[in-house]
Amino acid sequence: MRYLISLFFIISFIGCTDETKFVSLEKTIENNKERLGPPAQDPEKYELQIIYTQIDRDESNNPSFTNFEYQVAPEKYYYPASTIKMPLAFLALEKLHLLQQKNVDKYSPLKIDSVRAPQTAVSSDSSSQDYTASIAHYIKKIFLVSDNDASNRLYEFLGQDYINDRLAEKDFKNLRIVHRLGNAAFGPKENRFTNPFTFFHNGKPTYNQAEKTAVNIHPNQQMEAIKGKGYIDGNDSLVLKPFDFSQKNFVGLRDHVGMLRSVLFPESVPRHQRFDLHEDDESFLLKYMSMYPEESDYPKYGAEKYQSYVKFFMFGDNEDDIPKNVRIFNKVGYAYGYLTDIAYIVDFENKIEFMLAATVHVNENQIYNDGVYEYDEIGLPFLAELGKVIYNIELDRPRANEPLLTKFNVH
Repeated sequence: MRYLISLFFIISFIGCTDETKFVSLEKTIENNKERLGPPAQDPEKYELQIIYTQIDRDESNNPSFTNFEYQVAPEKYYYPASTIKMPLAFLALEKLHLLQQKNVDKYSPLKIDSVRAPQTAVSSDSSSQDYTASIAHYIKKIFLVSDNDASNRLYEFLGQDYINDRLAEKDFKNLRIVHRLGNAAFGPKENRFTNPFTFFHNGKPTYNQAEKTAVNIHPNQQMEAIKGKGYIDGNDSLVLKPFDFSQKNFVGLRDHVGMLRSVLFPESVPRHQRFDLHEDDESFLLKYMSMYPEESDYPKYGAEKYQSYVKFFMFGDNEDDIPKNVRIFNKVGYAYGYLTDIAYIVDFENKIEFMLAATVHVNENQIYNDGVYEYDEIGLPFLAELGKVIYNIELDRPRANEPLLTKFNVH
């Protein structure tokens, strides 16, 4: 199921049909279930959860937010995959502020040591302009192409306890981030240890961070963390018993939306929920959360990293270019058949802005780790179509005040 972007925008600008006018999120999904496909027709099977946020501005351009939820259940487990990289990036920038007196910032060159198996060291990064590794460069790669190694280095810089405890202090408590991504060599025990770091200023070491060991227990809070009929184990053998996600990462959809709002609209949340970011950090995040891989020189990516590579809503079901008037500030994740996108979407030409978050599970054979998931057939078409449905609602929705979106026009 593929959609041409040009055709989509012709249809969009004609206006909404009765099926896309907004009464409630439940009614919208019901009215569009044929268009949206299997996840809308059987939401329980596909573990569908959605949060749609309407944003309205007052005469001074101050935003107010109205959330609409569909099947959001904090007690239900879904695998967040790479979406956990978003809070890691926010926390890494925040932690760097504690090191300012050490002449350390996001651009400071760094080296990473390894003190126990299966840790690995870092002495340089060939994808950066000067071949040095830095927190800034890791964050770029996280948002540009969802790079796993870059995310794991932020996990190592922060440490398991700091990540979970600091987010809990901000009232983001329906989560647990306890492991690196994409590296089966690290089990629960190995993930409690994080590598030593050395930061440099003017070519000289300026700050050393020793190996850290997590001492707190960050338990699984979900009731349904045992999934499916079987899985492929580390020996490539099929094990015919349910897969246990209880030692895996988790971030509730509401917490994801709250964290994104806290960074994009910090003035709209209580002070204790805000991330301690400088103005330069905020503009840095806006730039790379919405940048396309082709717009980056360092790292330089090939044509296989097309514009919608990590933009699932509205455009994730094809490789066509995204219209220039639209930008998406987001983080996606997909693994084990779970597809998730957490996004703020802007149309500068039509003065539209909204937030949308959704997760859907596509694993027809109920076997995990076999690489057989219906991402292209069901998951991505659903998320793309969901984005279009909500976009059309926003296109037709009256607003008392037109939003001033200059802050987000960073490209």
